[in-house]
Amino acid sequence: MTRLAQTAGLTEVQAEIVATVRQFVDREVIPNAQELEHADEYPHHIVDAMREMGLFGLMIPEEHGGLGESLLTYALCVEELARGWMSVSGVINTHFIVAYMIRQHGTDEQQRRLLPRMATGEVRGAFSMSEPELGSDVAAIRTRAVRDAAGDYVIDGAKMWLTNGGSSTLVAALVKTDEGADKPHRNLTAFLIEKPAGFGEVLPGLTIPGKIDKLGYKGIDTTEMIFDGYRAAAADVLGEQPGQGFFQMMDGVEVGRVNVAARACGVGLRAFELAIRYAQQRTSFGKPIAEHQAIAFQLAEMATKVEAAHLMMVNAARLKDSGERNDVAAGMAKYLASELCSEVTEQSFRIHGGYGYSKEYEIERLMRDAPFLLIGEGTSEIQKTIISKSLLREYQL
Repeated sequence: MTRLAQTAGLTEVQAEIVATVRQFVDREVIPNAQELEHADEYPHHIVDAMREMGLFGLMIPEEHGGLGESLLTYALCVEELARGWMSVSGVINTHFIVAYMIRQHGTDEQQRRLLPRMATGEVRGAFSMSEPELGSDVAAIRTRAVRDAAGDYVIDGAKMWLTNGGSSTLVAALVKTDEGADKPHRNLTAFLIEKPAGFGEVLPGLTIPGKIDKLGYKGIDTTEMIFDGYRAAAADVLGEQPGQGFFQMMDGVEVGRVNVAARACGVGLRAFELAIRYAQQRTSFGKPIAEHQAIAFQLAEMATKVEAAHLMMVNAARLKDSGERNDVAAGMAKYLASELCSEVTEQSFRIHGGYGYSKEYEIERLMRDAPFLLIGEGTSEIQKTIISKSLLREYQL
């Protein structure tokens, strides 16, 4: 058989892009990931190389300076980046969600002003829905924007869990506005907030307090964002459509869930690669442990899980590219891939034995990164809620 996680039906351009990213990961990311991750250091030179490769503009249309590639191409690149170090893939995840939302829902002026600079990585995006007292219950958002007599908005409140919150220069933030709608989610508006990179009060009334210390997913800044009388213009509303923020964000989240599934595929694949290599090097009772049936069967299970997750992820990406609704497919892919990634990573950890507990071995880092995928872009329970509601609609008696 071929190596795992191969994708049939790619164009020559797609195959070349993915192969280039894989070579970059083997050459630049994997050799440096351990040192950067343990120091919790932002990977500036890796990110600069990604800019030069054009990865920040992968899905941005050619007329705006990007490569105009598909979600599938993007997801396969994310899979390769996460195989090297999950945090590197996180640098472009929220960036692409924001770029996708602007491409799909932004005004012509917003697209002309922002997308070319996003394609080069000059502008980097962050995505903000969660708040300190809520996660998946988006309709319960408390951060509020009140329109003044001049037609501008004054925003007050706090947002939480911004990936790239400090390093980004553009944040798509979902806040509550008074649109007079009877349903809470129809009173939510997405704002495009341009800001300087950095921490502290970056603009009058807008503060990025600092990095949140995390179990894993290190090297990338995860932050809060605090509004205290921050003034936003009416032109800062995505698409200049108040009250449409929930639908715009959910469209972006579908892309984000395919991204998380791709990251889980990459981490799981790397965990398998480490396990099958170690199992052929480590000996016990006079032979490599890979020749013991207990280990060989585990490798077979891990490979099957990696392959299944990859196929689900590819299916969800292709469905979105076709223009079809993919919320259920993306939810299934994100749920299955993240759960299987966690299982495969733990199996690899067990195969490594005591060495798996040492910071000198790569599997230790994967053990701390994998749990994030179970909760990022909606927990497994949220995905099962989405899936089950759709099933009950489709199979209603």
